[in-house]
Amino acid sequence: MFTAGDGSVTPRELLITGAHELGLDISIEQVNSLFLLLTELGKWNRKINLTAIRNERDMIIKHVLDSLSHIKGFNPSPGLRLIDLGSGAGFPAIPMKIILPDISVTLVESVKKKASFLRHIVRALALTRVEVVDKRAEDLSESHQAAYDVVTARAFANMNLALATGRPFLKPGKHAVLSRGPEETISGQELANVGFVLKNRVELTLPHSDYRRVIWILERMA
Repeated sequence: MFTAGDGSVTPRELLITGAHELGLDISIEQVNSLFLLLTELGKWNRKINLTAIRNERDMIIKHVLDSLSHIKGFNPSPGLRLIDLGSGAGFPAIPMKIILPDISVTLVESVKKKASFLRHIVRALALTRVEVVDKRAEDLSESHQAAYDVVTARAFANMNLALATGRPFLKPGKHAVLSRGPEETISGQELANVGFVLKNRVELTLPHSDYRRVIWILERMA
């Protein structure tokens, strides 16, 4: 059983009200799925190092709510194809897929043990239209080239590297959506050098915290 909270709010209240603050409606079934994800993550974390964040409250805020904040960066229309590079334990893509069941998601994770967890959680949650690829991004087949509407890449150390790695997978005119710390910047020239232009940036503080993030929405140039 996954239990968290600081005594003043239950874990479910933390998640539900946090999602509402991000502008998202969330069903009981989706809440249950998100807590199953966290429960399974906790079990696997005892065997392999999937995430450095172990505190239960922080897992809700810094993993789940931070993942869901990416939805501010795109229009989640049915059939949208999203590729997540360096998926690790499935953040941000798995929480987004739970909330947006009509999108298709490709999870790219080259570490075999982490990819095994991703396959396990996809089965446990009975998620459809989800593919796990246990390869490095540069080793993906040509079928992934210019095939996606959105790329996310939370694991990358800087935006330049994330954009340079993600660009080949985006259709021209489609978007990279990156959640970064408020101190990070990137110039228009740096963006142009990797084939992108800035469309928007959304500054926010994650619900129930003082954890500041910036959602960058960057369009792939033709």
